[in-house]
Amino acid sequence: MEHYDPGTMLFLVIAAFIASFIDSTVGGGGLISTPSLLATGMPVSFALGTNKVAAMMGSFTSVVAFWGAGKVQKRVVFYLMPLSFIGSALGAYVVYLLPAEIMRNIIVVLLVAVAAYTYRRKDWGDVANIKKFGTIVLLLTAAAAFALGFYDGFFGPGTGSFLIFGFLFLGYDFVTAAGNAKALNFASGAGALVSFAISGTIYWVYGLAMGVSMVFGAIFGSRMAIRHGANYVRPLYLVVTSLLIGKQIYELLCK
Repeated sequence: MEHYDPGTMLFLVIAAFIASFIDSTVGGGGLISTPSLLATGMPVSFALGTNKVAAMMGSFTSVVAFWGAGKVQKRVVFYLMPLSFIGSALGAYVVYLLPAEIMRNIIVVLLVAVAAYTYRRKDWGDVANIKKFGTIVLLLTAAAAFALGFYDGFFGPGTGSFLIFGFLFLGYDFVTAAGNAKALNFASGAGALVSFAISGTIYWVYGLAMGVSMVFGAIFGSRMAIRHGANYVRPLYLVVTSLLIGKQIYELLCK
């Protein structure tokens, strides 16, 4: 993969735009970008590392868009982002030491529960209803940010869905939950990227080219979410979560 083929580059740039458009709102862009990288024949570790370069550029653009629209709870995300960063760096570091199959079994069950609960709560996330929580809940929130950061660095699928679900549970509307989730996704992506860069498992030319494409995808996707609100984000969230469930079940059955 040291030779950078123009046809491969075009394929990855197009895939990156589509992935980022979806990911900027509800996560799940890795469903498109990671398989696209693997389809070129590059090793799994390099596909994950290269994808992190591009995803970081897209995530940063999304955070800026949501931030500018006032759809990020700054005090909360500043508190949680360092935990996501540290957790993700550790997760990426031990990516080869833990069996992914065990994680995949757990994630399928959790994703089904998240999707079912969100579907049953028809008006969930339409308006903000932020509650005041005690110290225990705040500590659990911090622990969840660290754990999801670790999971994002180690395995990844469904991180965005879990983050949005968590912020919805805390009482945020769908769009603000998405904005907060993208901020934590950016932090966890940065942590994982540091680990991948240190290990040397990144094709920088492909990653940066995809990243530029993801910037444009994130701009369009974020604007759509901010403009159309929960009526747009909620169904897209359920679709992406359902696809994540299907992908994980398919991989389990085909093992």
